[in-house]
Amino acid sequence: MFFEVNSNKSFLYYVFSSLLVILILNWVSQDLFVRFDLTDNKMFSLSKSSKSVVKKLDEKLTMKVYFSDDLPGEYGNNRRYLQDMIEEYASYSKNIKYEFYKPESDEDLEEEAQSYGISPVQLQVIENDNIAIKKVYMGMVFIYTDDIEEKRETIPVIQSAGLEYNITTIIKRMTESNKKSIGIANFSNSELKNENISELLKQNYNLQNVNLSNPISDNIQALIISGIKDSLLQEELNHLDEYIKRGGGLFIAQNRISTDLSTQSAETIQSNIYSFLEKYGLGIKENLVMDEICGSISVLQNRGIFRMQTQMEYPFFPMIRTFSEDQVLVSGLEQVRVMFPSELYSFVDSLGLYSNIKSNFSPLMFSSENSGSMEQFFNLSPANNAAFLTLKEGNKVIAAKSEVFINDTLTSEIILLGDSNFISDDVGGGIQENTDLVLNAVDFLMGDEELVSLRSRKVTTRPLEEISDGSKKLWKWANRLLPFVLVLLIALYKYNSENMRESRLRREFR
Repeated sequence: MFFEVNSNKSFLYYVFSSLLVILILNWVSQDLFVRFDLTDNKMFSLSKSSKSVVKKLDEKLTMKVYFSDDLPGEYGNNRRYLQDMIEEYASYSKNIKYEFYKPESDEDLEEEAQSYGISPVQLQVIENDNIAIKKVYMGMVFIYTDDIEEKRETIPVIQSAGLEYNITTIIKRMTESNKKSIGIANFSNSELKNENISELLKQNYNLQNVNLSNPISDNIQALIISGIKDSLLQEELNHLDEYIKRGGGLFIAQNRISTDLSTQSAETIQSNIYSFLEKYGLGIKENLVMDEICGSISVLQNRGIFRMQTQMEYPFFPMIRTFSEDQVLVSGLEQVRVMFPSELYSFVDSLGLYSNIKSNFSPLMFSSENSGSMEQFFNLSPANNAAFLTLKEGNKVIAAKSEVFINDTLTSEIILLGDSNFISDDVGGGIQENTDLVLNAVDFLMGDEELVSLRSRKVTTRPLEEISDGSKKLWKWANRLLPFVLVLLIALYKYNSENMRESRLRREFR
């Protein structure tokens, strides 16, 4: 009896102690947030950049989420992903408040959501074994109030891809008092259209068109130049020089060969922009780079009595998958597409013409090991091109950065990419991976490295690594045989376990 009473007391003491420990842990952990994220790019937890931006919040930020309930499939996952992310944002700043609403349950909430620019979208769902069209809300609004005004920004439709980047850039944009300015240089002979990249840049910066015939405004911190086809006037070069010497950043997309795929012709561009770049340690070779890992083009071919469009790989359109690991502006990229690029190199001033200029050359992007180059005589034919069979020259530098040392405390950065059409809407500028690189470059030049590392967390493409034919066969047979082997091993294990159990029972009851 005495033993039973002590046992009861011990049990009650154990229960009470456990509850007390749980209460203390809950109270202590109110201001702590811990998440174990095993994904390779930590997509389910906030980056250091987001935490840094959020911790700088001085005023109240309210996030109002208008999200319908009971959504099918991935849309329901988007809601859970959003809620987890917002909770983590709030855990790092006491100035963040968030509210979730179901607009379809209240007409006033629907009107409120639409007043913020969040309109319903129609989804096809299955209800009661029937296909139906359902009107749903999947948006959120940010309301930030400081001493001057109330600012509002809206995400009309929530998507999980790039969600953290979108939220953090909105917070950063709303909390900055002055929007920084960048410029795009215009040339009278240029036919490039860059409306796509311009619209993306306007989201975070003031965008100005720059005429190099005039001095570049002091408030412009980054300048974009692309597709120069002729020499610049001396005053234009002087204004560029002055801009760099005061620490301005420059992104330039420029190759050495002008091409016309419709006529399959190419010619060398004659321009003084190349000697200008050489002054700062950046050289562009008079060639076209080819790569075995490449995009494709449509070619008309004879098929009997018919002429049909056929997709053919085209090595003049390299797909870049090798990036410098120690350069933040490309370290998170997975793939970039270039078209008719020229090879870059570190220019060495052997004649001492620019001895007063100190610079440091850093490669950023490389073609694959199975690359080649074409010089002097250019054969752009996609079919039966002998040059495509000689891609054994090793990787080529396609993009590079030059750090120019102005004085002991001031530097300028020049980012060069060997593709003149890289930001053109109808060529490279309409490709997601390419716009990510341009935005990275501009953010880097503007000193916003937080946004660079954050944008790199977005999943765009996951290109498969090239493997040998022998490895392909090995994996193919492994996929076929491995399931049978596993089933056989499990069956043998179960059979052996049953025999051992039967033997043990026989010994016990003999």
